[in-house]
Amino acid sequence: MEEFKEDEIESILYIGREVSVFKIPPLKANEGHRAQEWGDLGNPLWKGRIRIIERSSGVTMQFEDATTGEVFAKAVYDPAKPCVEAVLDSSRYFVVRVEDNGRRAYIGMGFLERSDSFDFNVALQDYTKRWRAAQNPSETPANEPSPHIPAGPKKDYTLKEGQTFSISIPGKPKTSPNSTGVNLLGGSSGSGFSSSGSGGIPALLPPPPSAPRKR
Repeated sequence: MEEFKEDEIESILYIGREVSVFKIPPLKANEGHRAQEWGDLGNPLWKGRIRIIERSSGVTMQFEDATTGEVFAKAVYDPAKPCVEAVLDSSRYFVVRVEDNGRRAYIGMGFLERSDSFDFNVALQDYTKRWRAAQNPSETPANEPSPHIPAGPKKDYTLKEGQTFSISIPGKPKTSPNSTGVNLLGGSSGSGFSSSGSGGIPALLPPPPSAPRKR
């Protein structure tokens, strides 16, 4: 029976409601595990739930009876030496290294749904990222600006008191007195947005109508 400190915080990272455990053959040299080599997958060695539990001492994967909570097997998850390995022929099956009082064994584990195996993977990946960040805090430079914070002061594009914007449409010259035309393309004043100010420049007249075509 495991003993925990009274002030130790326990967090559940993942719960797989139904998993199957299989006895697996020895691994062949230079080859990965394949679920199809485990015999009858419809007749597992054990069925129950799996919980990934994080404590201050680390992360443990526990295979438990879904009703009584009795522990069938457990594995200590160390990101430096992962105890979980995916098989080569399916995304729903894994090989897990379990431990019991210093003794180690390898068992096969399978999920009914791919969504369950996906969530299982994500839980381990998220913990691994946090563990690596805690082990190597210097990998993220302290003086590096955050992408969520503007690099410099914001520019003020609001209109000041007394300023207005007007639009000049070709063919309908109509500008307010003392207005300065501002060409959006950066050229001389003409049609476009104009901002009021002192020392107004007369707006350009529209082009003369084209001469009638000769027949």
